[in-house]
Amino acid sequence: MHSETIFVGIDVSKDQLDIAIRPGEARFRESNNDSGIQALIVRLLSCEPQLILLEATGGYEILAAASLRQAGLPAHVINPRQVRDFARSSGKLAKTDKIDAAILAHFAEALKPDLRPWPDGQQQELAALMSRRRQLVEMLVMEKNRLSMTCSTRVRKSLQTNLQSLKDQLQELEQDLDDFIRHSPVWLEKAQLLQSVPGIGPLTCQSLLAWVPELGTLNRKKIAALVGLAPFNRDSGQMRGKRTIWGGRARVRPPLYMATLTACRVNPVIRAFYLRLVAAGKSKKVALTACMRKLLIILNAILKQQQPWCPHAPVNL
Repeated sequence: MHSETIFVGIDVSKDQLDIAIRPGEARFRESNNDSGIQALIVRLLSCEPQLILLEATGGYEILAAASLRQAGLPAHVINPRQVRDFARSSGKLAKTDKIDAAILAHFAEALKPDLRPWPDGQQQELAALMSRRRQLVEMLVMEKNRLSMTCSTRVRKSLQTNLQSLKDQLQELEQDLDDFIRHSPVWLEKAQLLQSVPGIGPLTCQSLLAWVPELGTLNRKKIAALVGLAPFNRDSGQMRGKRTIWGGRARVRPPLYMATLTACRVNPVIRAFYLRLVAAGKSKKVALTACMRKLLIILNAILKQQQPWCPHAPVNL
């Protein structure tokens, strides 16, 4: 048993893991593959760290983080923006893999972020399917833009062939998503509860289930902050700045925004709220953002209470 509390930072790249341990100056490197991760697990198990921080790096961190959690180690993946802000506030402007690992360890020791539950296999699969859907949609948009700008017959033919292939893949993937949710009693129940709210369609439902697994487990303030819909103050001395939203899980906001546009027409609670804000002098953009937050809070309450949509149900949770 160690008398001192150990914190570990791991900087992840495609091929390697750079590790820093605090307190102390221990630094070492392992390969980002099964054998390297197993060697890392053996070494860290002997340290009994309180927290291990890895920076999100586009998916390269998933194998290491999942393996560490499966081994019973307290691994946590953190937003890289938070780490860079912390580094700048500490006066550390240089950036190398070893420095980044040391900053992650320092961040863990200084701020001790809460350890979130690691998504299970089904949650990871759903998130992967939704990420692939987003990629296909982005590729479709790019190919359509290229088609509108080319005059070459041969290039147009190539683009049209690729567009049809992407459309077929997207249709097949959307069917897979639908089947994936329908064949799981837990997912199906959550989807039915969410889609009981006027304005919430299958895509918004799937996005929330994939990218906000905490929905229904947090209070209204925390869920709004998690998605990036909590207004932040911009005050200094006598100056009172505009309240703005910032950060959070940006990829879930576009489908939630589209759902809010629909809800402002068909959902009596959201529509009344929107009209009241506009009548009070709020801009349409501010009113829509507030409606997004209110809709999210309603969805959070519905999953927490396990009760379908009711216009008169309280949502102060």
